[in-house]
Amino acid sequence: MPDHSRRVYESMLEMSSNVDNPTPLVRLRRSVPFQHTQVYAKLEWYNPFGAVKDRVAWSLITDAEARGVKLENLVEPTSGNTGMGLAMVSNARGYHFSATLSSEIPLEKRSALRLFGTSLIELKDELCPMPGQPEGAMAKAAELGAQPGWTSLNQYKNPANPEAHFRTTGPEIWRQTDGKITHFVAGLGTCGTITGVGRFLKSKNPDVKILGAHPTQGHDIPGVRSRRALALTDFFKPEEYDGVFEITDEEAYGLCKRIIQEESIIAGPTSGMALAGVLKSVPDAPGNVCVVVFPDNAFKYMSSFQRHLPELFPSPAAPAPVAKPFEAQLDAVVAFAENSPDVITPAEASRLVAAGATLLDVRSPEEIRRLGISNTLDVPLAVLTSGATQLLPTDYDAPIVTLCALGKRSLYALLLLKARGYRNVKSVAGGIQRWSEGGLPTISEP
Repeated sequence: MPDHSRRVYESMLEMSSNVDNPTPLVRLRRSVPFQHTQVYAKLEWYNPFGAVKDRVAWSLITDAEARGVKLENLVEPTSGNTGMGLAMVSNARGYHFSATLSSEIPLEKRSALRLFGTSLIELKDELCPMPGQPEGAMAKAAELGAQPGWTSLNQYKNPANPEAHFRTTGPEIWRQTDGKITHFVAGLGTCGTITGVGRFLKSKNPDVKILGAHPTQGHDIPGVRSRRALALTDFFKPEEYDGVFEITDEEAYGLCKRIIQEESIIAGPTSGMALAGVLKSVPDAPGNVCVVVFPDNAFKYMSSFQRHLPELFPSPAAPAPVAKPFEAQLDAVVAFAENSPDVITPAEASRLVAAGATLLDVRSPEEIRRLGISNTLDVPLAVLTSGATQLLPTDYDAPIVTLCALGKRSLYALLLLKARGYRNVKSVAGGIQRWSEGGLPTISEP
């Protein structure tokens, strides 16, 4: 028998939670506004593999074993946590495990599943797998599970899911609160937690309020379902609950941040959603004792936090510019050239072009289409910088006049050409803007 008093075990599986080895309850004091109602968070990442779904994974496998099902290759549609639990129990039992899941599941969870030994089959599906989709995670798991040597335990339809919570989570909470619990709140995914715990607590005291929290349609909270999706879930039993409340992404992630920073509890986003359900549904009154399920911790959801709490993830600082030891000298060369006789007015440039000089336009093709000049040689400055000179005159004494929008790029072109050996190069001051303002001819696309 496992020794829970000393926490010494022969196997990780002996750490599975039950009434003799419960996950902790921790009272929330700063993130809730109540003066009278006591709110306790049940920290489910204290299960052996890090989430509330460990209970379900253990129950699904031991139930199948007890029924004499030959288990070899297991497959499960999952949004992450059930898959992780099944993977680790399968490792201990010697089974092979595959998971069908949405490619939208946070990268951290998919990476963890691979690390845990899972074969992943990623599909286009909802964050929490949706039934009825012919190419979705549920349909794919059912297809694989029908093959010889494969078994789909199917947490979405298998009664061993809510039964896990009826046998363990519910009795733990009843004992931990000395039967004084008045309200129980859980997030809604497969609904195994709320239905199993609710049935147990109601069997002990029909007056205990069973309350659920679910996200909005189109949400970004992994592992839970919107109201529309819940209607397709076998274990969603609203007639057995005392209320169901919708929570926005903003509420869930904002409260999650508060739980972490104000309560020093490393909760994930579904915990924030569940606590938002508490704040919307539980009154502040003497004698009220509320237990809210915190399904897993924050570490699997950093990419989700980055989307919803961007203030916590500032962009990395730009690297310091590389020192350029001759930058001042190069700037001086450009300044001297700008004030040299090689920079001429548009009127002077027009006369040189009329006398046979090549007018080299170094602007982009888009700029030239908007406003250009007839009979120019068009070579963008970037092309000229790359060393391409095949379009230029072969005579290094041939006169060339460079042109750009305002006169800066043409000045760089002048220096580049002179560095290549061209001896008779001029740049148009003020570029085509001053050329046009001087009334010199231009062309443009209609």
